Amino acid sequence: MSRAFSVASEDEVIRGEVTDVYFLRTVEVLKAAGLDKVKVRAEFHVMNLPEGYEWAVYTGLSEVLEMVKRAGLRVNIYSMPEGAVFQAKEPLMVIEGSYADFAVYETPILGILRHYSSISSKAARIKYRIMDKQCLFFGARALHPIIQPMADKAAYMGGCDGVANVVGARLLGIQASGTMPHALMIVFRAVKGDHTTAWVWFDKALPGDVPRIVLADTFYDEREEALMAARLLGSRLSGVRLDTPSSRRGDMRAIVEEVRWALNLAGYSNVKIVVSGGLNEDSVEELKDVVDSFGVGTSIAFPPSIDISMDIVEYYDEERGSWIPLTKRGKIPGFKQVYRCRGFRDYVVPFSAMVKCPDGSEPEPLIRKVYDESKGPLVSVKPGDVRSYVISQLSELRGVNGRVEVHLAPVG
Repeated sequence: MSRAFSVASEDEVIRGEVTDVYFLRTVEVLKAAGLDKVKVRAEFHVMNLPEGYEWAVYTGLSEVLEMVKRAGLRVNIYSMPEGAVFQAKEPLMVIEGSYADFAVYETPILGILRHYSSISSKAARIKYRIMDKQCLFFGARALHPIIQPMADKAAYMGGCDGVANVVGARLLGIQASGTMPHALMIVFRAVKGDHTTAWVWFDKALPGDVPRIVLADTFYDEREEALMAARLLGSRLSGVRLDTPSSRRGDMRAIVEEVRWALNLAGYSNVKIVVSGGLNEDSVEELKDVVDSFGVGTSIAFPPSIDISMDIVEYYDEERGSWIPLTKRGKIPGFKQVYRCRGFRDYVVPFSAMVKCPDGSEPEPLIRKVYDESKGPLVSVKPGDVRSYVISQLSELRGVNGRVEVHLAPVG
């Protein structure tokens, strides 16, 4: 059967067909050897974060739980809450059950968690730099259309204030955010002889709840076009967007300062300045005191990978009637808990152990049961709630210079 797009269907994912072939062969071998009922605990973690990352954000859990539910897997799942800020070498999620029952799902689970967490982490890193300034995700055009809504959700949960994609915004239950393309002004210039009439018709044609934000860099310099827009639309103008390509940008801060000065001098201090095009953490940091809103695309859509991996850390010994720690070299065996103390001081300990926070505060256990083999999902969170959780952690991180401490605290 031919397909319009080379993508997997939901049914193929749920049936476990989107997997690496060696997992299928592994299940065959286990069944042939009579070992398909061996129970294990498999831990998902990151051994090393990308260069320059002091922390990352864990997302994608809700889709993993939905896949497990629809697939009818008889497993228990323990996890950090979705949206948790974490460091390397901390357990994020643990699946407990017969290995042969969930082996083929390692590939899609890792794909979901890695992709979501990578985008959310980059979005959070940018939001961390600007906090009270607006960050909009403009990255849909950098991605295959099938996965655009997923990227919108990941960016939004990571801290972006809005997304431009229509379907992505609809699924999130928010209004899509956007301004206008250069093509609009070019068409009006070609037919009407004046590209500024595009701004007038934008104001006339669209409903009042659409912000009047003009793209002010098509034919003349940014200062001149910003003033032209302000004089044409007056108090109806919400903002001007500067999207000058890097080949002509020069000193972007100087351009923004010039536009801001000119608008203020002419009595348009209420007009906000939006900047887009090739932005990342460093560029928003440089501009955050003179820019009101940032449209960030490719750097969030194609972020460094948060390389989550899965390893068996325990197996159940039927004869002894107990769980036995066991894992490959280079990994820490055993089922673990992460306790968070004030100031992002994390302690990784055996699951049944307890810790005391150095400052006397109550430690927060981050690993909790989120899926029961007979009841299904035990948690349900909305993207907006995850985003709020992320934003609150980013605020706390600023108080500890953006660092998460991790202490391995074995008992014995």
